[in-house]
Amino acid sequence: MNGLTVAVTAFLASGVEAVEALTIVLAAGLTRGWRSTVAGVVAALAVLGVLIAALGPALAAIPLGTLRVVVGALLLCFGLQWLRKAVLRAAGAKARHDETEIFARETAAAQAATPTTGTDWYAFTLAFKGVTLEGLEVVFIVLSVGASAHRLPAAVAGAVAAVVVTAVAGAAVHRPLARVPENTTKFVVGLMLTTFGTFWGGEGVGVRWPGSDAFLVALLAIYAAVAAAAVVLTRRAVAPAADVAVAS
Repeated sequence: MNGLTVAVTAFLASGVEAVEALTIVLAAGLTRGWRSTVAGVVAALAVLGVLIAALGPALAAIPLGTLRVVVGALLLCFGLQWLRKAVLRAAGAKARHDETEIFARETAAAQAATPTTGTDWYAFTLAFKGVTLEGLEVVFIVLSVGASAHRLPAAVAGAVAAVVVTAVAGAAVHRPLARVPENTTKFVVGLMLTTFGTFWGGEGVGVRWPGSDAFLVALLAIYAAVAAAAVVLTRRAVAPAADVAVAS
């Protein structure tokens, strides 16, 4: 797999999580003030940086076959989870992720919290928790994709680019990036992670894919077709229930 594919995968996955983290940070900063909010963000980034520094060399020391089995399983877990939610949202069986609604909810909670003097621990904790929780998933995805493809610098570069672009956009507009096609992006990333997880997990247990890396395209097409069929079938299953609810 070339570096561009790895970088794009890391960029998309990181971008989704960065948009979600930005919504929480904006709610804390605009409502409670920026000093404690920024301190929480910096603390969270420091924790994630230490995690990357610790796990990166550790992954490099694992034999490639074992690494690909472990990483394949991990990516399948992430990919299938993202894909399942994306299918349900596309079929109308689950509410779409709405950053504007989340921002309103977090803002209301921040406004209701007790005012403080000095360090605002509510803002610090909200920002720290939001960035850390969203960032952890990014760390594991980026390290997994980068280590298995021997393209860790490309994966890290893609993730950093996504964070920078999201941060700059958020600073420019001072509101959640609700226009970002987040649900569609999650669908695409879910397909990509599931594809890579299957491919690398198979290689780790000795599967020889026809055409080597070129078979990734075939796997992606198969999963995309299955996901599209799942959307249609789920939508058909949901429609009668919705009609009954409306009639009652």
